[in-house]
Amino acid sequence: MPPSRPDGSVIQELLEVVHDRHRHIDDGEVASYIPALQRANPDHFGICIVSTRGDVFEVGDSQVEFTIQSCSKALVYAHALSVHGRAKVLERVGIEPSGDAFNSIALDSSNRAFNPMVNAGAITTAGFIEGADFAERRAKLLRCFSAAAGRELTVDETVYASEAETGHRNRALAWLVTNFDRMDPATNMQTLDLYFLQCSVRVTARDLAVMGATLANLGINPLTKENVFEMASVQDVLSVMSTCGMYDYAGEWMFRVGIPAKSGVGGGILGVVNRQLGIGTYSPRLDARGNSVRGIKAYCDLADDLGLHAFNFMNSGSHFLKHVI
Repeated sequence: MPPSRPDGSVIQELLEVVHDRHRHIDDGEVASYIPALQRANPDHFGICIVSTRGDVFEVGDSQVEFTIQSCSKALVYAHALSVHGRAKVLERVGIEPSGDAFNSIALDSSNRAFNPMVNAGAITTAGFIEGADFAERRAKLLRCFSAAAGRELTVDETVYASEAETGHRNRALAWLVTNFDRMDPATNMQTLDLYFLQCSVRVTARDLAVMGATLANLGINPLTKENVFEMASVQDVLSVMSTCGMYDYAGEWMFRVGIPAKSGVGGGILGVVNRQLGIGTYSPRLDARGNSVRGIKAYCDLADDLGLHAFNFMNSGSHFLKHVI
């Protein structure tokens, strides 16, 4: 007999238990290499789950805004694949884990960035957001992110300015990929500025969960029913998130949690259980790898208690939560 399924009230209770279990953890530090990020409240901690049917469960500081940072890389990659297709994107950006830090100044044997989840790849991928000028490209990016979140999102202008003022290593990466014809030299600094902007978009844990649910729902936002990403792009995005999304913790993440995810130094983690749900967490205390300490613990508990790991015997694919939410 298959294991019984919890109902929606049990999921809400589980979120509250997980949140209470980890909310007093004070390990880790708020990011400081981008000066404006130091303003984050280290005590904030929120969790949200959104199903592909549009059910929402949340607890704690799930509606506190913070900047999306590297969680944005998954969305821009999805947009690039949706608009330009797999073959064209692969010409410029690879799909292999790099084995190096996310901001490493290194390319693969084909002189491409290793993958779109490291900075060199993300900057290159931002080049696929096209427009006649920067204003048009900015508007297109914000429309995409807002559609995935199901509400109008804005930019934290202070963080955006701080990113631009301190992003010299990213400038080096932009020129490196330009040297190998992976970016247009006429617009590469504009594209870098767009990358700084994408990292500075303000979101909540709930927004990340809706974004995750949009990817889980084959590119269709389950709350608004808007088709945000092409269905064919979702498989590629989730595959790269699985192998490259959690910085140098990606292997252990897949071992312990087993779902595609992307973290950001703003304290967010965006997770996707394919065809089932999206998960968003926010807590700005980071470990040495740049991942949210409380966020990782919350995901580990949810994966164990709900059987979300891709290879867990309880997880029967798209039918897993059909009697839950």
